[in-house]
Amino acid sequence: MIYILMRGVNKQFIYDFIKSRSLAVISTVNEKAMPEAALIGIAVTPKLEIIFDTANISRKHPNLLQNPAVALVIGWDNDITLQYEGTATQLPDHDDQYKQLYFDTIKGARERSQTLHGIVYFKISPHWIRYCNYNPPVMIKELMF
Repeated sequence: MIYILMRGVNKQFIYDFIKSRSLAVISTVNEKAMPEAALIGIAVTPKLEIIFDTANISRKHPNLLQNPAVALVIGWDNDITLQYEGTATQLPDHDDQYKQLYFDTIKGARERSQTLHGIVYFKISPHWIRYCNYNPPVMIKELMF
């Protein structure tokens, strides 16, 4: 297998990759230290922060409050994927900047926030990102924050 250090894969490239996707799989850890995964809608900031919502009755909500460390997988088509690890922070109710970005990105998010009770928003700050294109020649790029 040939690995190539990818030239041109930088924060802007990663931002564009994430922005072109609206879904991710998030992994959290419950109170028994067992992993739990869920599909989430995502928005991304230029700082590569991931924004998502969840119901306060979901399994991930108490998991995130207890242990904010998360891992995500974004993209899985055509053997191209992005792994993302970071720290999740619940956003204050009045944080309209991040919510607006999420509403602009995820179809139906604004309406859901107005009709469902208990919707909360999180921002994930990245610690480590790995972009992988497994098509020959295999290309892998890691970013540390």
